Amino acid sequence: MAGGNAIRGTRVGAGPTGESERGESAARERIPFYCANGHVNNTWFAAEAEVPETWDCPRCGLPGGRDSANPPAAPRTEPYKTHLAYVKERRSDADGEAILEEALGRLRAAREL
Repeated sequence: MAGGNAIRGTRVGAGPTGESERGESAARERIPFYCANGHVNNTWFAAEAEVPETWDCPRCGLPGGRDSANPPAAPRTEPYKTHLAYVKERRSDADGEAILEEALGRLRAAREL
């Protein structure tokens, strides 16, 4: 429906728009980052800003580098370890048997009382 609303798409008090009213934009440069999956992420940075070596890919989350021929490798993720797995790393089976016998001995002694 074509209405006669001349200020459609703006809000009250928004004022005039345009470069002269807002001021000059900061100088920017587009820096491409390449991830191991072949994605290209073009990110804008201020011209005077320090550009990081890596930037996370928004599509897959892998780190992206600035060299398209040699993107950074995916970080190695360690599988989740349970508390028991950490205990088994610290103790041998013989240590575990000794601790179990000691605990069972205390339980049996407490039962006799």
